[in-house]
Formats: sequence, C-alpha cells, structure tokens
Amino acid sequence: MPFIRSNDIVLFYRRAGRRGAPRIAFANSLGTDVAIWDEVANALAADFDLLFYDKRGHGLSEAGPTPRGIRDHADDLTGLLDHVGWQDTMLCGLSVGGLIAMDLAVRAPARITRLVLMDTAAKIGTPDAWNARIDAVLKDGVASIGEAIMARWFSPAYRVEQPEAFSGWRRMLERTPVGYAETCKALRDADLTDAITGISAPTLVIAGGSDLSTPPSLVEETARRIPGAVFRIIEGAGHLPCIERPTDVAALVRGFSDMPTQ
Repeated sequence: MPFIRSNDIVLFYRRAGRRGAPRIAFANSLGTDVAIWDEVANALAADFDLLFYDKRGHGLSEAGPTPRGIRDHADDLTGLLDHVGWQDTMLCGLSVGGLIAMDLAVRAPARITRLVLMDTAAKIGTPDAWNARIDAVLKDGVASIGEAIMARWFSPAYRVEQPEAFSGWRRMLERTPVGYAETCKALRDADLTDAITGISAPTLVIAGGSDLSTPPSLVEETARRIPGAVFRIIEGAGHLPCIERPTDVAALVRGFSDMPTQ
C-alpha cells in the first residue's frame, strides 16, 4: 500500500526505479504533489531506487494537527525512510522540500549520503509576505493567488510552448488543500541560515535561471554557506526545473551521484 502513518499522520508515497540500486528520496515544493518528478524519475529509474511522497497537507497526504514547522516535516520524512528500510539516502529537496532536506541533514547527518537542494534557500521570503499570502488563501482559497504563483513558478516560454501542461499544473496548485496555508506558516518561521554551515554531506545546489520565487542570487547565497557545496544554474527554467528541464535535472543529479567525495 502506498500509504503509511508517520509522525501521527498518513502520508502517500510512491516508489520507482530499481530496488537495491543507489537510493534517492525527493521532497516536494509548496503546492505540489509527487507528479512533478515524473519525468525526472523516468530518466533515473534504470539506475536508482527512487522514493517520492506528498508532504503533509499536500496531494493525498493528511494535513495533521496544526501548527507544524519544518522540523515536523523532516520528522515525517524520517518516518517514511524508516518504513521503507532506508537507513541513509541521497536526498533531493525542492523549495520548501529543500528546507526539509537541510533540516534533516543538520539534525541527522548519518542519514544523508548526499544532498541536492533545488530552488531553495535557508530563509525564503519575509514574514509580512507570507502573512499576506496566508490571509489570502484562508479567505479566498489557493485559486485566488494561482495566477501570481504560476507566473513565479514557470518561465514565460513554458507558458507559451506548453499551454496544456501549464493549465494542468495550475489545477494541481489550486486544488492543494488546507496544508498550503499551514506550510506557508512553516516557511515564514523557518530560518536555517546559521544551521546549514554545519552540513557535512556533499551538496549540490541548483537554481532555475528564470526563477522568481527563489532567484538564483538567493539560492547561490545558501550554497555559499554550505561547506564545499557545488552551485549550478539551469538557464531558462523557473522555480520547478524538474518540470521545465527534467533532462537537465536528471543529468545533474546523476553526475553528482558519481562525483567522488573528499
């Protein structure tokens, strides 16, 4: 069954790839579900054992009691890793998933063999901006901010070249349940600026060159704080390179997995 109870909530998860191969777990961005990784999974499945999940309050997972912070999200993921029997893994986190990944790498370094942080930062946004978004969502629903979020998620070219896909991803965002606002609160309150200087796992940090949610300069600033981190930009991609440039993402992840450690 692709459902488990972890940290007192029910999570949906999906396995892909080749069992027994090198492991990679993926943590999603705000307002998304496991589908955002489909093309990346297709590119990596022959050589890796892959784990995806809907974080609390997203997709098919429960929201659970509130409020909950980034540490709770990381504990959810730890419970999932325990369930599938993974004592350690390479971990790829996108946006808020990156904060979840960073928190886990700081608090449980033995469980993270390598870290991939994509379109994320140790601190994202300001309290005022997050409070305004939370108020809008609680009052009028996620759909009320859908157009503005999509403009930050995707490059202008993607909207023109892939209108059907753009529409589908907007439906995914706008159908995110109550967990969207609660995860905004977790983002508002999260600041790992000092903590990430202690990350010991080899780290790759990726930014979409056209990302308006976490601009490349912000992502690079986080990369500079992590000892030995490698920073790469995927030109032409917005906040979700796994959708816009899945082949490039898969190539970077594959290359990083083969990179010797010091």
